[in-house]
Amino acid sequence: MELFQLETFLAVAREKSFSRAAARLHRTQSAVSQTISKLEDGLGEKLFDRSSRDGALTDAGRVLVTYAEELLNVREEARDSLKELRRLHQGKLSIAANEFTSRYLLPVLHRFHRMHPMVRIEVKRGLAREIPASILNRDVEFGVLSFRPEDKQLTSLVLYRDELALIVYPDHPLARAKKVGIKDLGAESFVAHSVLSPYRERVIQAFKKHRTLLHMNIELPTIEDIKHFVRMENGVALVPLIAVEQEIRRGDLVHVPVQELAFDRKLRVVHRSGTVLTHAGQAFLQTCRAMAQAPGARYMLQPEH
Repeated sequence: MELFQLETFLAVAREKSFSRAAARLHRTQSAVSQTISKLEDGLGEKLFDRSSRDGALTDAGRVLVTYAEELLNVREEARDSLKELRRLHQGKLSIAANEFTSRYLLPVLHRFHRMHPMVRIEVKRGLAREIPASILNRDVEFGVLSFRPEDKQLTSLVLYRDELALIVYPDHPLARAKKVGIKDLGAESFVAHSVLSPYRERVIQAFKKHRTLLHMNIELPTIEDIKHFVRMENGVALVPLIAVEQEIRRGDLVHVPVQELAFDRKLRVVHRSGTVLTHAGQAFLQTCRAMAQAPGARYMLQPEH
């Protein structure tokens, strides 16, 4: 039983005539008769009383009318819903990010929401190392990561280029130093993030390379905790620059450039390779591109090869 057969059946039932139904459907009467005969053969029931001049329905035909109308209505609802999705009047944008990388997303999501207010936005919090699996398992459409995932089933696009920044409290001796090298940090107490990351390992290796002791005596769970602890005059810390821009502008913290620790920090938006993105997902990437094209933009959307 196919939908076009049901359409033909309802046309005959409503017109009470094979010929009028054929005219309504812009088909020949013989084509309509053949379609009805195939439908009857498939169902094993006669749907019309052929002895009646007005194409009267049989008992089976009367039962089928209700179901045929419901099925065709569902088809129209599906078409309408798909049209709404294409117009982004509904749908969902699902992204996985950790507690900090969400910060980079906020300006993009702000613009996206202004352009597509009917699309539901869902940012799920997750550990960075678990996000690639969430994407592959289709729990989310996108992930935001500070490292490039190795799985070839994932496509990685650089969204934002940041840097690690050494921060100290305003009265710290290094805050007034004209030039600071990594060897000047051997006596400092570093406040570190308790979640391991590739950047932490790069810092450790940099200190080893320059034969300088690295004292990570304190580990805290969030960037906000780290910033606050340093402001309380407890050591120094290496954090993403975007996380402390406001504090630096206010003078609450001081950014001390250290050439040996000048590490770029790339933020990436990641999705499954070779997949058809949802309409909301396509619009999200378009928003990222628009952000990248703005004058003086710090956002970008560049593939990693």
